[in-house]
Amino acid sequence: MFLRKFKLTFLLAFLSVGASSAHAHDGALGLDEVLDAFGWDLSKVEIRTEKVTDNFYVLFGAGGNIGVSVGAQGVLIVDDQFPEMIPKVDDAIREIGGGSVDFAVNTHWHFDHAEGNLALGPGGTWLVSQANSREKMLSDNVVNLVSLKYLQKAYPKSALPVITFDDTMQFHFNGEQIELMHFGPAHTTGDTAVILRGSNIVHLGDVFNRSGYPFIDADNGGDLAGMIAFCQAVLDEIDETTIVVPGHGEISDYAGLENYIKVLSTLHGRFEKLIKKGKTLEEVIAAEPTKDFDAEWGANDNFVNRAYTSVKRELAR
Repeated sequence: MFLRKFKLTFLLAFLSVGASSAHAHDGALGLDEVLDAFGWDLSKVEIRTEKVTDNFYVLFGAGGNIGVSVGAQGVLIVDDQFPEMIPKVDDAIREIGGGSVDFAVNTHWHFDHAEGNLALGPGGTWLVSQANSREKMLSDNVVNLVSLKYLQKAYPKSALPVITFDDTMQFHFNGEQIELMHFGPAHTTGDTAVILRGSNIVHLGDVFNRSGYPFIDADNGGDLAGMIAFCQAVLDEIDETTIVVPGHGEISDYAGLENYIKVLSTLHGRFEKLIKKGKTLEEVIAAEPTKDFDAEWGANDNFVNRAYTSVKRELAR
């Protein structure tokens, strides 16, 4: 088993927020309010485990999909959901032959993928992320989901990644060459694709969404054109037999990612055309640019709002 870090005995308190910062966060909800809005009762959520290969599994629960590498050297997970889910995650990992989590890679900094750091970091897990994601975790940030705004609080030191990278890094773990790759702003400014070369699997976090249209965190630098470019860069790194794990939704494949790129590219072109004609957000929503994809992807004005914001900013550069 990989050498464990010294266990901390308590969580550090969150940093207090000054008056000017608090004013900037007016109207943003706390985590409990957001969970209520989503209808997520974490005490009732069960973990579903799907075996992908003999030593790689995907755990489905509340929040982002968790990838799990289990082997002779220990356990590496990709994303970690919420601290309340970690005991259930631990139970699921034990059921597939693993022990405590040695490494947790955050695909990005959003609460439904990285809040589990609050439990794993103090417990001795080595936390890993792209450098921009760690930077976002250092301060309070408002995530504008359009239908609501969420105030994600700064993480205490014990929940911050202790290993970061800029563009690429590699693990050699459990007989795998595991590559972490960042291709610029996409879903956020700090996204990571995790490629397991031996097993031929990639986990893309929320850059690739299979539960509907993706969320683009445009207020924090997320970018629709960047999301397309990021996915294309990953597609160029894999092959037609690669298993593709999304941030949300069921496991997919090369063809699924390829189609996702085509749909987003088509929509980007439509948004660009409407914005160049001087259309307002309200007029773009009324034009129903996603209509022919809505049966499969689900009509979502929130996506239109964030995509419009992203493309308009892109055209203004």
